Amino acid sequence: MRTTITVNGEARSLDLDPRTTLLDALREHLKLTGPKKGCDHGQCGACTVLVNGVRINACLSLAVMHDGDEVTSIEGLGAADRLHPMQQAFLKHDAFQCGYCTPGQICSAVAVLSEIEADVPSHAGDVAERARLTAEELRERMSGNICRCSAYPQIIDAILDAAGATS
Repeated sequence: MRTTITVNGEARSLDLDPRTTLLDALREHLKLTGPKKGCDHGQCGACTVLVNGVRINACLSLAVMHDGDEVTSIEGLGAADRLHPMQQAFLKHDAFQCGYCTPGQICSAVAVLSEIEADVPSHAGDVAERARLTAEELRERMSGNICRCSAYPQIIDAILDAAGATS
């Protein structure tokens, strides 16, 4: 099936078997190596990408379901010369060890902050609301992303830092 997906800001037309997952389309057809195939069952979060700004497990979604959608992977968040604030925070807090889960962790963390912003009443200041973030809330919101190296404390510190809160 012919499928057109905007990936990291660029419209891409692909001829795909309708059974191709979004993860396989990104990795095998578009050669993006950021999203990882961890468990291939939606349990680890290594494949997390943003679709129209919402985080999903790309291994559980068929690519043809996203015809016309905007997909952002870690490659679309920033580049070596202009890192996304979340990428900068992960570096600052050493929030990775082997790095396998890091792209999914970062995409998920970016989405978490967007979700929190969406929940903030229009009259409340974003920074003030984010300052009330707790490590417990972040652990719950990030529970779909597993780190086998157990860098969780640094990941939480990085998210709090990127949110403008003190860790």
